[in-house]
Amino acid sequence: MARDIYAYRQVAVESVWRAGRIEIHPVPGQAFSPELAVQCARRMVDTEMYPLGTRFLLSAKLTDRLGGTPYLYAWHGDADQVLSTADCKKFLAEFKRGRI
Repeated sequence: MARDIYAYRQVAVESVWRAGRIEIHPVPGQAFSPELAVQCARRMVDTEMYPLGTRFLLSAKLTDRLGGTPYLYAWHGDADQVLSTADCKKFLAEFKRGRI
C-alpha cells in the first residue's frame, strides 16, 4: 500500500529526556501538543549521532493504532533533516502566519 502523501504534514520535533529515556516530541508552538508521542526512525534518539535537544523537520501524520492513543507517525526511511535554532524559529513563524 502506498503512502497517502496528503495525510502527511511537516512537523518540527526535538529529542527530549522523559521517563528515563530519550523520546521525540513536537516542538511547542505548532498544532500538535509537545506531549504527543512521535514514532520515527530510532537513529533520531541515538546520542552518538545527534545530541539531546536536536531538532528535526519530519513529514508526519496523526494516527492511532486500532483506536488507541493518538501519536504522530513518520516513515523511518525518510532522510533526517536537522533544524538549527534559526531554522526552527523560521519554520514556527511561517506556521503561525499560515494559521487560520
